[in-house]
Amino acid sequence: MTQIESVEKLIKKINVTPRAQMHDKTLNDALAAQEKSKNEQSANIEPNIWRIIMKNRITKLATAAAVVLIAVLGITFLDKSVPSAYAIEQTIQANHTVRFLHLKSFIEPNDEPIESWVEFDARGQLKNMRLKKPAWLDPEDGETIIVWKDNKMRLYSKRKNFLFIMKDQEIAAQVLENIELLDPKLAVERLKTEQEQGKVEVVIVEPSNKSEPIIVTATNIEQDNEPFPRAILFVDQATRLVNSVEAYKLEDGEYHKMVTVEYYDYNQPITSEMFTLDDVPDDAVLMDETTQEIGLLQGDFTDNEIAIEVVRQFLQALIDEDYAKAGKMWGAVPADRMKKAYGQTRFIRIISIGEPTEIPAMRALKVPCKIEIEKDGQVSVWEPEHSYVRQVHGQPERWAINGGFYGI
Repeated sequence: MTQIESVEKLIKKINVTPRAQMHDKTLNDALAAQEKSKNEQSANIEPNIWRIIMKNRITKLATAAAVVLIAVLGITFLDKSVPSAYAIEQTIQANHTVRFLHLKSFIEPNDEPIESWVEFDARGQLKNMRLKKPAWLDPEDGETIIVWKDNKMRLYSKRKNFLFIMKDQEIAAQVLENIELLDPKLAVERLKTEQEQGKVEVVIVEPSNKSEPIIVTATNIEQDNEPFPRAILFVDQATRLVNSVEAYKLEDGEYHKMVTVEYYDYNQPITSEMFTLDDVPDDAVLMDETTQEIGLLQGDFTDNEIAIEVVRQFLQALIDEDYAKAGKMWGAVPADRMKKAYGQTRFIRIISIGEPTEIPAMRALKVPCKIEIEKDGQVSVWEPEHSYVRQVHGQPERWAINGGFYGI
């Protein structure tokens, strides 16, 4: 059994909420991407959920955060019957004073981490965040910088040189919920709660050498129900703050480390410039969903009907070489960017548009379609691999293309 097969088997056993399922699948597919880069699998592999999710610009923030958080989500420990001079309450108390935090999250076997900088307000609530997503996590967009400030998400892809801006209450709530899990204070409080439920076996090692960290090894009793049945927490003896967390999966009777989250620079002030994207090049393509109407108004259409109509108008705009309208149907993509992506192809006619199917992970509808095209003198039928439509973020009465076509 390969590493990826074992992870897939493990993921299928998880019984969690849909949102947590997406987090687990995100990790699974990130690991699959790494395995593919090492072993050069066939190019004909069926697209997996990672490729589906990562074609959606919005979910890229949530999925990146999910990878960062997955180790924390897998930690459920501390049996109160274990005798130790160290008590989890000490770490809870120490973390209540944290205002600034720097994190590095490593997914085996990759050496380049997902890096995050977080600022909390005086009440302990998220104020600002910056996340650096390495290219291996999303080869299509390459290295990506994501900033969360003033309830707006700004995402910049260096490889594609585009800046995407969105603001939406529903997405904001999801982002805040995910980022809260980055806060070791809340994570440790969760540990204390699960301590009282007696769900794990715990070994606590408190070295006599005070320069060495307290090591808490927690193994979940119900192994089959956890993506990471073992976690190791390293706690600084002097400050009682968490230095790092390691999460392990069980494979063939042995535990293998999969994720490490390292915490740095507790309460070291982070400059305000870290929470801006002022260094984005002037020629970056701007896609700002907060300043314009996007897609089509739903009106009396059902969800399926409006999804079909959005795809029809998008394809017709390509046939008409109306790149401004095509960009509006896509979601704030500038006309020159659309022309660059589609101008080398002649779109001849729409052959068919099928009935939509729901894609819950993206909160979108997939609309199958066939288009006759001519490219490089050859006429062929193009069937987009994933053609998605969903409600516009911040404009729920409108629907637009959400990804899956090529070139953007």
